[in-house]
Amino acid sequence: MSTLLVIAKAPLPGRVKTRLTTRFTPRQAARLARAALEDTLTAVLATPARRRVLVLDGQPGPWIPAGIEVVAQCAGGLDVRLAAAFVLADGPALLIGMDTPQVTPGLLAPGLDFTETDAWFGPADDGGFWALGLAEPDPALLLGVPMSLGDTGEVQRRRLTDAGLTVRDLPGLCDVDTPADAERVAAAAPRTRFAALHSGLCAVTR
Repeated sequence: MSTLLVIAKAPLPGRVKTRLTTRFTPRQAARLARAALEDTLTAVLATPARRRVLVLDGQPGPWIPAGIEVVAQCAGGLDVRLAAAFVLADGPALLIGMDTPQVTPGLLAPGLDFTETDAWFGPADDGGFWALGLAEPDPALLLGVPMSLGDTGEVQRRRLTDAGLTVRDLPGLCDVDTPADAERVAAAAPRTRFAALHSGLCAVTR
């Protein structure tokens, strides 16, 4: 069975979701980040996996439920930190972020099955990716990939295929980066903590 990795930042004002502050205060943006992370970890706990590991930038808080291992992120660029997270898995792993509170066990489970593929790729609407699964994690598959650009996902997927890997795609999802993203994701997943909080905050900020 594979490991499920979540790479995230501690939801502190001014350190997370800063692009949301065009509409929300830094504290409200951090609350939305916390809700997104809590929704993500709830889905992770409900997904069968060998291990469930939160690779965290910052200090753990009460928002981490029982059953989630916590490991500190290493220093370096995002490509370096993602590569290091896969090394922690010591075997097949699926890695996701904290920006897709709409994720469900049904979306995650296929990405943990490597019986017919070498890699799983979950594209994000902004040109990046929300999930990456590797049957045999190798830092060389990630190191040097330019992150947070419009073609990051394309470059990362091509890195996998150029290495001779069989790649299967997971459904595309919208990352929560901007207020428009937040509104779209909340509407798509109305029963999440994220959606409830977003609704409440929008009522206050109108």
